[in-house]
Amino acid sequence: MPRPVLLTVDDDPDVLRAIERDLRSQYGENYRVMRANSGSTALDMLRELKMRNDAVALLLADQRMPKMDGIAFLSQAMELYPDAKRALLTAYADTNAAINAINEVNIQYFFLKPWDPPTENLYPALDDLLDDWRATYTPPYEGVRVLGTRWSPKSYDLRDFLARNRVPYQWIDIELSANDPEVQ
Repeated sequence: MPRPVLLTVDDDPDVLRAIERDLRSQYGENYRVMRANSGSTALDMLRELKMRNDAVALLLADQRMPKMDGIAFLSQAMELYPDAKRALLTAYADTNAAINAINEVNIQYFFLKPWDPPTENLYPALDDLLDDWRATYTPPYEGVRVLGTRWSPKSYDLRDFLARNRVPYQWIDIELSANDPEVQ
């Protein structure tokens, strides 16, 4: 299974490199750190990740970007990854932006630039956000799935065969899961 993604978005290339460097040095072992220089580029990346069934743990966006600000980006990104943790990054103590972000996109944290030293101003809050995400995240099952009805002899034979040969599988009763779009 691929590592979950931490996605950072900023239009300033220096800030983007700096935040990517800090994220990679602290979280690169357990997460894939990705970056985008605009909200539209980041949304394209998220759509591609969604098609590949990759998990996104964190969306970290700059508030003041041309064309699409951080709140607009996070609002659209929530439609693709509603469970990803969201944080806003800004160079200004802009309380209106923070209040709007909390109300509109339910951000979990608001970072100020510069965040140096990251060990004091960045990592503690991100550690908490990522711990919360890991506590609620359930990775999708990637093994054999058996769909059938509880009383079907063929379903029973298949489940019995897999169990006797110690093949892990997930049983999905189509009668009980009839409203699930993935089962349909």
